[in-house]
Amino acid sequence: MHFPSDDELMAGPNALDDFDFDALEEDAQARLSGEEGEGDDLANLDADEALDAALDEELGEELGEDFDEDALASQTEADLAELRALRAEAAEYAEAKASGHDDTNAGAGQVIPEFPEDFRAGFVSIVGRPNVGKSTLTNALVGQKVAITSGRPETTRHNIRGIVHRPNAQVVLVDTPGYHRPRTLLGKRLNDMVREALAEVDCVVFCLPADQKIGPGDRFIARELRDVRRPIIAVATKCDLVSRERLMRHLIDIDKLGEWAAIVPVSAVAGERIDMLTDVLIDHLPPSPPLYPSDDVTDESRDTLIAEFIREAALEGVRDELPHSLAVQVEEIIEREARPGQKGKPLLDVHVNVYVERDSQKAIIIGKRGSRLKEIGTKARAEIEQLLGRRIFLDLHVRTAKDWQSDPKMLGRLGF
Repeated sequence: MHFPSDDELMAGPNALDDFDFDALEEDAQARLSGEEGEGDDLANLDADEALDAALDEELGEELGEDFDEDALASQTEADLAELRALRAEAAEYAEAKASGHDDTNAGAGQVIPEFPEDFRAGFVSIVGRPNVGKSTLTNALVGQKVAITSGRPETTRHNIRGIVHRPNAQVVLVDTPGYHRPRTLLGKRLNDMVREALAEVDCVVFCLPADQKIGPGDRFIARELRDVRRPIIAVATKCDLVSRERLMRHLIDIDKLGEWAAIVPVSAVAGERIDMLTDVLIDHLPPSPPLYPSDDVTDESRDTLIAEFIREAALEGVRDELPHSLAVQVEEIIEREARPGQKGKPLLDVHVNVYVERDSQKAIIIGKRGSRLKEIGTKARAEIEQLLGRRIFLDLHVRTAKDWQSDPKMLGRLGF
């Protein structure tokens, strides 16, 4: 089905083109001048008054002597106002069409930043098994922290966007959750996020850590990527953790795994070959103007980043089963009233809920006499204050939401 563009609609026929307002008034005048005893008086009225009189007389004859004259007068005035508005609209349209002026472009007058003619920009999805270094690689490419990292699997739970700026290009990285065999409704929805990211990008980075042999999970993702009609860059991550000989064997195994546009070994922690990978990604992006302002490094919301900083702090030193059961939601952020004579901005009160699935997990997060929760708050507060540029009071509440990973209503509240 073809939907006409604004230009096609403007060039096509208009419902008001053939509407003859002058003929309408002439008809009213002719009918009025033929009435007995009133033709001379009505002939001296202007067009609008003539129309008023004609409507009054015709409706009076139809309704008889009992009709509400004031109501009729109000309705008549409304009808005439609508007619005049249509007439003015038709005149404006005809004038615009005759002059060739088109004001349908909402972007007219906007200032577009200058960029080179050969500028490239696009979206790059970073995929792989859980805990293969996707978020660390994203941060290294951007040049600063935009995604939380942890030694725990399945740390990333959102498609986090980080923006790489070059004089001739802009690379928008989409750090995805680890693609895995789901055990809960949350796991299924995280996998759906990965699939959505693959469908909406210009290039894909497939991470395979050099310190681990290629396994069933990697082969499963490689099979999934065969249906992706985008250039796929295979990246051997964590190269600083293995010997040169082990790295060479790993690169050979990657080459056998599938058809890749390029294979690049990197170390995000050591910063090795990060610039090389950026150059490779730019080569596989389409010509395009910049997609984001030059000072943006992420498009994540303030509340999302705050929740992620707190979750990252909470993940340190916890038991294996707890990371999957942990969720964080920013309840509200309130600015305190300034005290008389106070210098600088007042504190921000940041109220946050930390959710776990069982009461025993709640005790782990709080710790003995609140010691563990205090550590989490101290570590997260520094990150949040740097993000907001303000001093804050961080109010953490640990709550139990039983089996929230499989509760659709709770998942919706948490943004999944």
